[in-house]
Amino acid sequence: MASAAIFSSLRRRRSPSLEAFLAPVEVSNGAVLGILHAISAELLTSFSGENNRKTPFFQVKNCRSLIRKIRVISVLLDAFREVGFLETASAVFVCLKELYLLLYRSKILIDYVRGSSRLWLLLQNHSISGNFHDLNQEISTLLDVFPLCEVNLSDDVKEHFELLCMQSRKSNFFIDKHDDLLRLKLYYFLNEFESGRIPERSELHAFFVEKLGICDVESCRHEIEFLEEQIVNHDGDIEPTASVLNGFVAVMRYCRFLLFRFEDEGELGNWNCKKIKKGLITQEIADTFIAIPKDFCCPVSLDLMRDPVIVSTGQTYERSSIARWMQEGHCTCPKTGQMLVHTKLVPNRALRNLIMQWCTANDTPYDPPENSDYPSESAVAASLSKAAIEATKVTAHLLIEQLENGTPRAKTVAAMEIRLLAKTGRQNRACIAEAGAIPLLKRLLSSSDALAQENSVTAMLNLSIYDKNKSVIMDVEGCLEAIVGVLRYGHTVEARENAAATLFSLSAVHEYKKQIAQEEWAIEALAGLLRDGTPRGKKDAVTALYNLSTHNENCTRMIDSGAVTALVEALECEVVSEEAAGALALIVRQPLGAEAVASEEMAVLGLIGMMRCGTPRGKENAVAALLELCRSGGAAATERVLKAPALAGLLQMLLFTGTKRARRKAASLARVFQRSENAHLHFGGLGIGYAFAANSAVPRDTSFAGDVSVPMPISVPVL
Repeated sequence: MASAAIFSSLRRRRSPSLEAFLAPVEVSNGAVLGILHAISAELLTSFSGENNRKTPFFQVKNCRSLIRKIRVISVLLDAFREVGFLETASAVFVCLKELYLLLYRSKILIDYVRGSSRLWLLLQNHSISGNFHDLNQEISTLLDVFPLCEVNLSDDVKEHFELLCMQSRKSNFFIDKHDDLLRLKLYYFLNEFESGRIPERSELHAFFVEKLGICDVESCRHEIEFLEEQIVNHDGDIEPTASVLNGFVAVMRYCRFLLFRFEDEGELGNWNCKKIKKGLITQEIADTFIAIPKDFCCPVSLDLMRDPVIVSTGQTYERSSIARWMQEGHCTCPKTGQMLVHTKLVPNRALRNLIMQWCTANDTPYDPPENSDYPSESAVAASLSKAAIEATKVTAHLLIEQLENGTPRAKTVAAMEIRLLAKTGRQNRACIAEAGAIPLLKRLLSSSDALAQENSVTAMLNLSIYDKNKSVIMDVEGCLEAIVGVLRYGHTVEARENAAATLFSLSAVHEYKKQIAQEEWAIEALAGLLRDGTPRGKKDAVTALYNLSTHNENCTRMIDSGAVTALVEALECEVVSEEAAGALALIVRQPLGAEAVASEEMAVLGLIGMMRCGTPRGKENAVAALLELCRSGGAAATERVLKAPALAGLLQMLLFTGTKRARRKAASLARVFQRSENAHLHFGGLGIGYAFAANSAVPRDTSFAGDVSVPMPISVPVL
C-alpha cells in the first residue's frame, strides 16, 4: 500500500471521489476493461511528445518508469479486448478490479507530483520516492498472481507480459541523487538564515532560478501559497514540521523580492484577478462573524480575554480591565458586588488554554500577552524558527525600502505584500512595524490609486491586531486622521470597510476610545457606514461604535454625531440589530444618553421588537437597554417604556425562557414598574411572570453599571 501520509495530504488538496480509492464492484468485465483502457490512455497521452511541458520537474525517472509499465499494461488490455474471456473467469475479474485501483492511484500520484510546488517536492523527495516504489511492488505482486492461463493471448503478448513481470520484480527503491543534493542545498540556505548569514543574491539566483526553474513572481507566489497550504493542513503526519515550513516560506518570500523586485508586469493584474476569484470567500468570512463563547469574554470590557486572571471572589476578568477597575478605587468584585479580600490576581491558565484552542479552531487572531506568568507559546501554535524570523526581517526591510523610495507602482506592490505578510503571526507584524512601515503606509492612505489605498489601509488593519502596533499607529502624527479619511472618502467599498475595522481594532485599548471618538468626523463616518454600507460594512461600523460606547466620556460625541440615531435605525436591520441594541444599552447608562435615546421615536418600539423576534443575545441586549433607560432617563423615559405595547407579555416570556442574564434584567425591569405609582394602570397583566420574578428563583440584578449587555460576537478580521 502507498504511504498513508502522502495520500492523506493529497485528499485534503484535491478531494478526489471515493472511486479513486475503491475498485468498482457491480460492473461487467467489459466495462472494467473500458475503464482501465481510459485511465491508461489518459496517463500515456499526458506523457506524449506534445505534452512534455507537463512532465514533472522532479521524480522524473520514477514517473517514466511507472509510465513504461503502464504502456505495457495498455498493450495487454488491448489484447484482452480483442480476444475476450469467459464471464466465469472470476479470478481474472478480481485482478482487473485490483489493476483498476493501482492505475487510478498511479494517476493520482503522478498528478500530485505535477501539481505540487518544487520546494515541496524536494522536501518530500524520500517520501514520494517511497510511494512510487510501493506502487511498483504492488504492480509486481498483481502480475505474479494474474491468471494469464485463463485468457487466450498470442505468444508475443505473453512475452510482453512475462518481461513486465521480470522487470517489476527487479524494481528497486530509487532516490534521484541530483534531486537529493538540491534538497540538501535548500536546507543549507535555511541554515544560513538561521545563523544570521544572508546568502548573496547571485547564489540565491543560481539555485532558485537556474536550478529550480522558479523564474518569475507568479511561480514564487505558487511556491509560497503551496507551502502555506501544507502548514494549514498540517496534522503531524508529514515532515518537515510546520516550524521548518514557515522558515522556507519566509526564505521564498525574501527571494521573491530580492530576485524579481517590484515592477513585475503581471503582479497587480494577478492580484485583481485573485480578489475577484476569492471575493466570495472573503465576503463570506467577513459576513460570518464568529460568536465568541460568553465565558471567554471579560465581564468588564466585554472583549475576548487574552490574559484571564482570577480575583478573590473566584470570578475571572481580563487582567488590564480588572487592574484598571481597582486603580479607580473600587474594592468590590464588578460581577458579584462582593468585597475583594485582597487584590492578588491569579492567572487562569486553564481558561487561557481553552481560549487559545478555540481561536486556533476558528481561525481567530489571538496575540497572547507577553507575560512571564505563562509558558512559551510553542506548544500551542506552530513556532517560527529563527531562520523564518531572520528572513522576515530582511524581507520587511526590502518592502520598507520600496515604500519609501520606490516608484508609485512599486509602492503599491509593497503595500500589497505587507498586507499579505501581516495576515499571520505576531512576529511578522512586529518585524514590519519595527522596520518603520506604519508611517510610510500612512502616506498611501491618501493615494489617488485605489489599489494602493485599499492595500495600505488593510495592511494597517492587519498590523493593528498586534497590541504593540496599536500604540505606534496612534502615535504617528496624522495616522488616525488618515484612517478616518479613508473611512469617509475611500476609493473602494473594501477600503472604507477596512478603515472601520481598523478603528474597531484600535479601540480595543481603553485609552484610545476617547481619542478616536474625538477625531473629527470619525463617529459621523461610522454612523454613515452603518446606515448605507454593505452588510459587512454595517458590521464593521456597528462593532466600532459599540467599542467606542464603552467609554463613558464618549456619550456626548455619540449623540452630537448622529450615531445614536443610526443605532436606533439599525435595530430594524437583522444583520446588526443585536450589536446596535448592545451599544444603546451602554449609551443609556448616562442621563444624557438616556434622554437622547428616549427622544428617538422608534427606539423603544425597536427594542420591544427585538425582545419579540430577536436572537437570545439580542433579547438580552434589548431588555438591558430598556432597564437602563428607565434607571437613567427619569420619569418621562420610564413612562414611555411603561406604555410600550405587549411589554408585559414579553417580560413574562423572558422570565421563563430567556438566558440567565436576560431573566435577571427582566426581573429588575419588572421591579421598576412595581415601584412606579402608575404601574397598576399598565402592568396588571404581568401576573405569574412577575410573581416568579419576585421570588429567589431569579437572582436580583446586582451587576455593576457596565454589565448591561453580553459580549460582542465578533473578532477583528484579518484580510
